[in-house]
Amino acid sequence: MMKIVIHSKKETELLGKKLGELSFKGMCITLNGDLGAGKTTLTKSIGKGMGIEKTISSPTFTILKIYKGEIPLYHIDAYRLEGIDQDLGFEEVLQGDGVCVIEWGEFIKDILPAERLDISIYAQKDEERIFEINACGKRYEELLEKLV
Repeated sequence: MMKIVIHSKKETELLGKKLGELSFKGMCITLNGDLGAGKTTLTKSIGKGMGIEKTISSPTFTILKIYKGEIPLYHIDAYRLEGIDQDLGFEEVLQGDGVCVIEWGEFIKDILPAERLDISIYAQKDEERIFEINACGKRYEELLEKLV
């Protein structure tokens, strides 16, 4: 696990951009943290790092948004899915040809791939955040080494 202390929104954006630049097909990232912690800000920056030009916004009411790029970005907000047991059809997206970023991933942990990058964001005072990044799987461990 890696812990990173971020002091501003700009630093959050730089971290996300670097993650986007290191992204690969089939990548899965979960983002966990309280409301306003910076999950959507990080996702927007991941998209920028992937070269996606369209403005990325929270999929809170649509649950899934797809952004086209050289590698597609699948942005899921699982907040409203807590306790839902039915098949949601996310397996295709989770094991697909793009990068899947899931806000509130803890609510759908039963369908998450074993190999993924889990990021927990803890808001501190002002714009300061603590990012705890856990790599699950060799590809993600290698990505984490490149992130520092």
